[in-house]
Amino acid sequence: MPMPKKFFQARSQSNSPNRSILQALCILIGITGVLLFIIAVSRGRIGAESKCKYGKPLSVSVVWDKSGGSSGGSDRLGFVSGGDQKRRKVMGFVGIQTGFASVGRRKALRKTWMPSDHQGLQRLEEATGLAFRFIIGKTSDASKMAELRKEVEEYDDFLMLDIVEEYSKLPYKTLAFFKAAYALYDSEFYVKADDDIYLRPDRLSLLLAKERTHSQTYLGCMKKGPVFTDPKLKWYEPLGHMLGKEYFLHAYGPIYALSADVVSSLVALRNDSFRMFSNEDVTIGAWMLAMNVNHEDNRQLCQPECTATSIAVWDIPKCSGLCNPEKKMLELHKLESCASSPTLPSDEDE
Repeated sequence: MPMPKKFFQARSQSNSPNRSILQALCILIGITGVLLFIIAVSRGRIGAESKCKYGKPLSVSVVWDKSGGSSGGSDRLGFVSGGDQKRRKVMGFVGIQTGFASVGRRKALRKTWMPSDHQGLQRLEEATGLAFRFIIGKTSDASKMAELRKEVEEYDDFLMLDIVEEYSKLPYKTLAFFKAAYALYDSEFYVKADDDIYLRPDRLSLLLAKERTHSQTYLGCMKKGPVFTDPKLKWYEPLGHMLGKEYFLHAYGPIYALSADVVSSLVALRNDSFRMFSNEDVTIGAWMLAMNVNHEDNRQLCQPECTATSIAVWDIPKCSGLCNPEKKMLELHKLESCASSPTLPSDEDE
């Protein structure tokens, strides 16, 4: 039996208040959900930005997998710490070679041209496009390793290699450095620098940023000279008979740079395919002779005193670096010509 029309109208009118309340609740819940979503996203972005900027550890330990496996016997890299290991894009990566006896030198550097905190290193990298890390190996001395771990925890500015830190093994450390730096950083240049030179990062940045027609560049303060065959001399070369009377053209050891194409070629070769000479700078120079590289000589990388254009200052030729770096570094930093002179020379100086 059909229901009267008035019955439907009465039911509709009696349910309208409940329907209005339900609709209002749905709208309120929807708005609340949208607001919560916006807050969550914004917090996530802020957190991501802070982690990206200062939260990631700067130090990383690099280990070498010598088991071979599918790589055909070539060494492979592995990482002990450091978070996300995607290659970081920079214009230049500067590895400051240091050792366990160089605590004082690192302190001097952190008081002068190299910042001692995350924010300072970040600002320097943003201003110059250059990333800086101390490069160090390992030792069997447990107390020295413990002290290093404390320093790493305090400053967090190291790249640590799984290779024994030994002066006679510097060529091996240098090769390990270039391989590790290439694995960690997508850089246009990889710079090897010693911890006893006074450096102007701003000027180094300008030098690396120059337009070059040759993609494979070996940049440094170039030299030649007699081969040291006397065992009593500091730079004695046991394999001197293979070199002849005079060294080939190569860069001084305190600072030089290799372009990305050069380093990628070094990374591709197996370690046992390299001939290692006693001296690290000679060893690198020999490798460069075997490759189609452009030798770019720049004397501003080996200045004995600060000038309007000097990039690296050290006591050439008296010492391979500053003769008394812990003291001399601080003295140089007080000079306006070293720390405060303009990045580019003025028109009057040109």
